Amino acid sequence: MAKESADKVTPDLFQTEKRPGRPRTNPLPREQQLRLNKRRQLQRDKAKGLRRVELKLTQDMYDTLTDHAEAQGISRGALIEQLLKAALKTE
Repeated sequence: MAKESADKVTPDLFQTEKRPGRPRTNPLPREQQLRLNKRRQLQRDKAKGLRRVELKLTQDMYDTLTDHAEAQGISRGALIEQLLKAALKTE
């Protein structure tokens, strides 16, 4: 029987394999865990009605946004959203 890397049902078949380091609590390899977590994150965001927008900024602007967000105790994304809403209301 070949081992299927995405098999969540029978990880106990291969517990005799000794691996160095910290024991894993998840039977999937790290790459598949990251892919699965990202997929779940995208599904949560979609259910909340959120859409992804990519923005490129200079390092100075990035640092300024980070400082303002930390001062207000919110995330940088929330601060950008507030600024955009305020800018759209004034037009």
